[in-house]
Amino acid sequence: MAHTCNYRSERTISANGIELAYDQFGDDEAPVILLIMGLGTQMIAWPEQLCRLLADAGFRVIRFDNRDVGLSSRIPGPIAALPKLWMAYQFGMGTVQSPYTLEDMAEDAIQLLDALDIEKSHVVGASMGGMIAQIMAINYPQRVLTLTSVMSTSGRRGLPGPNLKIIYHLWRKAVSDDSKAFERTCNVLQSISSPRYPLKGEALYALVKASCQRSTDQTGYPRQLAAVLCADSRVDSLKQLAVPALVIHGDKDPMLPVAAGKDTAACIPNAKLMVFEGMGHDLPEPLLAEFSQAISEHALQARA
Repeated sequence: MAHTCNYRSERTISANGIELAYDQFGDDEAPVILLIMGLGTQMIAWPEQLCRLLADAGFRVIRFDNRDVGLSSRIPGPIAALPKLWMAYQFGMGTVQSPYTLEDMAEDAIQLLDALDIEKSHVVGASMGGMIAQIMAINYPQRVLTLTSVMSTSGRRGLPGPNLKIIYHLWRKAVSDDSKAFERTCNVLQSISSPRYPLKGEALYALVKASCQRSTDQTGYPRQLAAVLCADSRVDSLKQLAVPALVIHGDKDPMLPVAAGKDTAACIPNAKLMVFEGMGHDLPEPLLAEFSQAISEHALQARA
């Protein structure tokens, strides 16, 4: 397919008292799709191919770095050791505290829209980004045209969690050294990639290289994880949601097993659930056209 959409290079903008890095695809007058990425992950993890497909479908696509990742502001603040945070979350042993909350991150996204003079947006979030997108729809329903929650969760306690290999990577100390950041990013991406569409070789190298060329500072990752672990369940709020919702999940997700996606869809009235066979906790290239079509149709149906 020949891509005709406009692309605006990366910029930073003040929102919610911090600086957020973002870029855009598509026409300024088109309906907006805001893409929110997950834990410790830069905005470029939203594949450019997907952004261009959505822009070609008639949308203005905006992706951005959450606070504490990529080229956006770092938010210093003390947190407990990650194993202690996990034990508090999983077994109620102690309390979980964070320098900021997922609600603060949702407010970042809302104020990003404000700064760009965007009144309403279709919101698409992956993993932690799906949690943030859900909170946007709950707290700011007048600003959210549609919600698409990708490989995320309602926050219900008792749902299956990450496998042991993933927990090991979650607990590893954050790094800022270039070579260690490269190695760690490779290991994490391989551990969560889709079994049917494994990420390896040149594709893995290119993705990690692009990420590390933007930023190797992973020191904000533990603070983002703390925000996830101290978040309240959204189950009751999602049951009251009137925003049209689409839930996308993989049946081989090692981070947030498919039960989390099914539960999210069951919580939201009239939500549509799409489960992809062989998909892990990533956005594999062979599925991007299907993702684009599903998100586009969801947005267009809501508008109709």
